[in-house]
Amino acid sequence: MFIQTDPTPNPNTVKFLPGEVVAKGAAADYSNQEAAAESPLAAALFGVDGVTRVFLASDFISLTKDKDADWAVVKPLALAAIMDYYMSGAHQADDSALSVSGHSDHDDDENAELIVQIKELLDTRVRPSVANDGGDIVFRRFESGVVYLHMQGACSGCPSSTATLKNGIENLLRYYVPEVQSVEAVP
Repeated sequence: MFIQTDPTPNPNTVKFLPGEVVAKGAAADYSNQEAAAESPLAAALFGVDGVTRVFLASDFISLTKDKDADWAVVKPLALAAIMDYYMSGAHQADDSALSVSGHSDHDDDENAELIVQIKELLDTRVRPSVANDGGDIVFRRFESGVVYLHMQGACSGCPSSTATLKNGIENLLRYYVPEVQSVEAVP
């Protein structure tokens, strides 16, 4: 098994591409060991000293390390954990009940048509390019002209995420959906 790694715009996050299905259901973003207990792969990766966040997408894994940890130490241990996971056959189990990603529970009837447009733009124009950088952006709600998005994976804590959010996503949404006045990140 050959696992590729790609740097991301976030210097503390690296994207791992195992060439296998990672998350069978929705993407999952784990910020601690306790939350990762539902996923054997995420739990194993939190066993690597220095790992502070694990993001599992359909075909990649983004790992975020502590700012003081060294990728020269963390990366080989993470590669070994991923390799062990796939070699053990654990990936054959159904991990489709992973944590939430996707879309909000806050869809209201008044803005339903606008929300559909916003989600469509995010899904077709934003999320694919953000996934290339090892992250994801999830719609949370649209309220009083403001789109609230949750940053995951490499996007969470990335120094360039504010620029991406304001200069890229906000401009795109404002162009295609004039009712959008601004875009804000939410935890």
